Amino acid sequence: MDRRTPLSEEYLRSATVGELQPLPAPICLSDYDPGWPFEFQRHAEIIRNAVGERALRIEHVGSTAVPGLPAKPIVDIVLVLADSANEAEFAPALENAGYRLHIREPGWHEHRMFKRPEGSVNLHVFSAGCPEIDRMVTFRDLLRANVADRKLYAQSKRTLADQVWKYTQNYADAKTAVIEEILARAGRGAVSDTGER
Repeated sequence: MDRRTPLSEEYLRSATVGELQPLPAPICLSDYDPGWPFEFQRHAEIIRNAVGERALRIEHVGSTAVPGLPAKPIVDIVLVLADSANEAEFAPALENAGYRLHIREPGWHEHRMFKRPEGSVNLHVFSAGCPEIDRMVTFRDLLRANVADRKLYAQSKRTLADQVWKYTQNYADAKTAVIEEILARAGRGAVSDTGER
């Protein structure tokens, strides 16, 4: 699946565990909060305690991982396991720790996304070796290191957040062009903005 094209409503419905919910309000971006890295550390510890040695890597990604970047106040976390398709190995432990399965995408890197009930975390689960892990981390690192790209991305996010979207994923899909532009300038491959649903 090519994530550079917008996801259809039919696809969103099929990937969503439970009912696909339209946005209850416009996209609201917050100024960077220096507490976000601490929130990541707190959740990383909870996740590591829940899945134990099965956690091969835990990364803070997305806009809350980039100092100075505005973001929806939702901490994006990548959890790398041996096999993200084997939900029986990890999903019950994550659910017992307070993370609920929200997205299941077997056709896209066996991606799973869990959310906290209060909406403060998007936990993306991928298998070891999945190229999307490195793409997400690379994009984060590029934005941390390059002020011009960080400003470009921030402005694009603000412009898009002012528009009306049916689903949060539609907003995420609309950011793909600027993400591609930044990665292309850095000589990197495409990256998706996942887990916005």
